[in-house]
Order: sequence, then C-alpha cells, then structure tokens
Amino acid sequence: MPVVLNFDDSDSPRDVIDALALAAFVTGDQPYAKTRDVDYVREDATLLPPGVRVVRQSATETERAQLAVGDGWVLRTVHWPRTNTATIAVTAVTATLCAEILHLATEGMTEKPAQVEEAVSMGFWYSTGHGTQRNPRTITADTWAEIRRNYARSAAAQFDRLVAVDRDSVRGRLVLLHGPPGTGKTTVLRALARAWRTWCQFDCVLDPEIMFSSSSYLLEVALSKAGDCTCKDQRHEKWRLLLLEDCDELIRGEAKRQSGQALSRLLNLTDGLLGQGRKVLVAITTNEDLARLHPAVVRPGRCLATIEVPALPFQEAAAWLGTSAGVPTGGATLAELYALRDGHDPAVDREPILEGQYL
Repeated sequence: MPVVLNFDDSDSPRDVIDALALAAFVTGDQPYAKTRDVDYVREDATLLPPGVRVVRQSATETERAQLAVGDGWVLRTVHWPRTNTATIAVTAVTATLCAEILHLATEGMTEKPAQVEEAVSMGFWYSTGHGTQRNPRTITADTWAEIRRNYARSAAAQFDRLVAVDRDSVRGRLVLLHGPPGTGKTTVLRALARAWRTWCQFDCVLDPEIMFSSSSYLLEVALSKAGDCTCKDQRHEKWRLLLLEDCDELIRGEAKRQSGQALSRLLNLTDGLLGQGRKVLVAITTNEDLARLHPAVVRPGRCLATIEVPALPFQEAAAWLGTSAGVPTGGATLAELYALRDGHDPAVDREPILEGQYL
C-alpha cells in the first residue's frame, strides 16, 4: 500500500512526526504496532532505547515529541513534562521486536510518586487536538470516618454500606449521587476513593459530553489499564471507577431525545457489551431530583448505590454548628454551614456556586 503524505502550513512539526511514525506500518513493512501510556515519567527520562538515532524532534512549552528509527523498527514518543506523562508507540517487523523496543524505551523511565497517607492517585481524562489524554494527579482525601458528621443521617447510613464494598461484593456498576449543590457529593467521593484505593482506580472525565459523543474516546477510557495492578493474576487487577460530575443532560428523563446515543453508550458501559470483561464502575453526581431522571438509569440491578445527599435537617445542622443561630428552619447545606462557621450569612454574603469539576 503506497503512502502519500500531504502537508501545509496548518500542520505542526508534531503532526509530521505522527505521520512519519505510521508510514512503515501503513505500507506493511512493519506490520506490528504497540502503544503504551506511561505515568510518573522522570524529568530526565529519554524514553528511548540506548544508543538509538533520533531523526525528528519537536518541542513546545507543554510537550516534547521525537521519532527514532532502528533496524526493523520505528519509535515515536510524546512526553508532557508538566504532567509527568508520556505515550510511546512502536512499529516493527515482528511482534517480539515491537515488545522489546517498547520495553527498552520505558525501562527505568518512571519514578514512584511520594507516598502520603491522606493522598489518593486519580486520573483525569480529557480530549486534545491529538486525541485523548490521561493526566494522573495525587489528591488529598479525608477518611469517611472524619467527614461522616457532615452528612444527614439518612445519607450517612447509606454511605456506610457503600464504603464497606470491596472487589468481591460489587453488585451493579452505577453509583448515583443526587442532591442540591453544596451538600458534599464530591467530597464524599474523594473519601470513597481513599477507602477503595487498594482495589479501585478512580478516574475523573473532565469532558463527559465529548466522551459519550465519541466512540473512540469512550473505548480508550473504558479499555485503558492505566493505574491497574501489574499482577499476572487478573483477579487482583484493579477495578476502575469513572467519575462524571453534573451530568444532568445525560441522565434526565428527556436525555434520549436530547443527547442522542450518549445515554445508550452510558448504559452500555455499565452493564452492556462494552462493560463486559472490564471491571468498570461509573459514578455520577447530579443536582436533579431522582423523579426527573431517566427510568433506565435507576432500574433495579443497574445501580450499586443510589443516594440522595440532602441538606442537613435543622437539628443536625445546629448540632454540627454548635448553635442554632443563623441556621434556616429548613436546614442547611454543608457549604452554608461552613459559611456560618466562618462568620458569613449564606443568605446574603454567598458567592455563586460553580457547578462541576470540584476535584
């Protein structure tokens, strides 16, 4: 198969490297390809096998791309120093050579993140001009015991059961948290990430509306093994929880009409063919009332947990604050209680609540 490459002034040096890296694969001279995403890349990492020849290199403020060639193989690396992540792709004349070059390019190129007791590793997915990218970050998280008093008793009892879930007791693939803004839905998910960190990798999708409109994006996220246990025994591979914040338009009653295939793809990820064979959970936070959600989302058997996170009732809010002064008779959200504790009147001196991506 002949290869014809056309470039104009709209193409970047990185585009040229991407195209050249695929040329031998397209022609069939190197019919084997293997790609690996790498987290926690060392600052001085070359991402190259020893003694190779670099034929193209492109650098910007945010990334460094390079193309290297050898006897029977081509290697392309893209390194994002700010996020300590990289992608390495190899084409070769044999599958064995492909795997060998990839191993040499990544061996010793990473470092373990600093261990902090209250920290949790979380991946952040987003779409870029060159496809999707996962940016791992270490976030702080309290234990559930430390924040339990921040939640109404009705919700806290349900969270007790959810926190106690382990890899062998997962029943249902969807975790749905609904309630008004400021009640602590995202905070409890951070605590859940800490409680489950030995068996479940949490990843936050920053642009879920794009992911569910793009089958390639969705497949890459669903099939990714980034952050998984490297154990050969698949029983010990980590589950993955995808966190989607404020996805009201995907799951409300009219979602099928407004979002096209997005709702279908979401449901397929939780218990359809796409979810089969992969240990994927999906957590969704929404401000919508449960009655307004699409019935397919909350049908029996689909949800691991469906929890309303309400404002604290008056008595519980007063107990949290240590006084009933300023507490509305109808109760108060966690955000309002923190405002009262700090001497502000949430009914008057309240800043606008920005929805989404609180992590």
